[in-house]
Amino acid sequence: MNEIYLDNAATTPIAAEVLADMNDKFKNVFGNASTLYGLGRQSHTILEDSRHLIAQSINADDNEIVFTSGGSESDNTAILQTAESRQSLGKHIITTAIEHEAVLKPLQYLEAKGFKVTYLPVDENGNIALQDLKDALDDETILVTIMSGNNEVGSRMPIHEIGELLKNHQAWFHTDAVQAYGLLDIDVKADHIDMLSTSAHKINGPKMMGFLYRQKNISFPSFIKGGDQEMKRRAGTENVPGISGFATAVSLIDADAKKQRQAKYYHFKEMIVNGLQENGVNFAVNGQIAPDNLNHVLNLWIKGISTYVLQTNLDLAGIAVSGGSACTAGSISPSHVLVAMFGKQSPRIGESIRVSFGTYTTETEINTFIDEITKIIKRLSKNN
Repeated sequence: MNEIYLDNAATTPIAAEVLADMNDKFKNVFGNASTLYGLGRQSHTILEDSRHLIAQSINADDNEIVFTSGGSESDNTAILQTAESRQSLGKHIITTAIEHEAVLKPLQYLEAKGFKVTYLPVDENGNIALQDLKDALDDETILVTIMSGNNEVGSRMPIHEIGELLKNHQAWFHTDAVQAYGLLDIDVKADHIDMLSTSAHKINGPKMMGFLYRQKNISFPSFIKGGDQEMKRRAGTENVPGISGFATAVSLIDADAKKQRQAKYYHFKEMIVNGLQENGVNFAVNGQIAPDNLNHVLNLWIKGISTYVLQTNLDLAGIAVSGGSACTAGSISPSHVLVAMFGKQSPRIGESIRVSFGTYTTETEINTFIDEITKIIKRLSKNN
């Protein structure tokens, strides 16, 4: 049985071009990029060439890119180091109620240390109100950290408007762009973004590889203590094969490719919604289907069928999707995103799945998914 993979918001399969590039670097370019002899200089050249390519992808300067182990390290670095270095200016941070846990957990840690965190609410489409952000800002606010797009429902945040609002405020603006990078055009200068986090494995690159964009006037100590790598901003010998692979993944996605992917994924969403409606499935979309959202994510409330049961049956049919919540030790924990959108008592919380598309997803796979989930839902509904 060939598995149909529809959980690309969790991770993506590595691209053949990326794997070939990394294999070459593992075999032939093993020198430490901090050394001065030939092999080291070769690694250093690849490191800086990759940095330049990636910087261009968000209109950043080369020296504003700091390579990390991925989105979680980048988020933690931006949040914790901002708090540590700027607490004399204030101890107030603003975020949203639907951030990834790589943002929420560092903020909870800071709350225990005496920082005040404002969690902006969202509406039933997963959107914040700019007025709520304006009302929350004060003289003590040192950081605003708001994701570019949500990983569970695909809602897109008004990043440009937030940047405009903050450009004359002391608060630094950080955005977790892990889901948005590779799908949306990002211009850190035009949007007045101070810090931005990404992860390579979301764009068919390697796992444990990412970067933190840090605007050149932003200064705080290295999160990881040790050597002077990454211009003294991130200690540890650079993962040159991983960085080169990340750059290769980025090189495969130009502006036209982003538009094509967004259009392709929007078409897949329409196929699924129309297919389920035609088959008489009792369902609703969590969030909003809009062309300018993150179109690789579709969150579905399948009314009357538990997330765990539906996900398990899809898995048995060879289809990989995510629950609308995390599954741990056989129990379903409520999705904080869906709770923020619909409230703790909503039946959607325990009856939703997330379907997410990727570069290699095909129409044939989407049609098979529609057929299989319809059969499963009808069987389960009949049994109930």
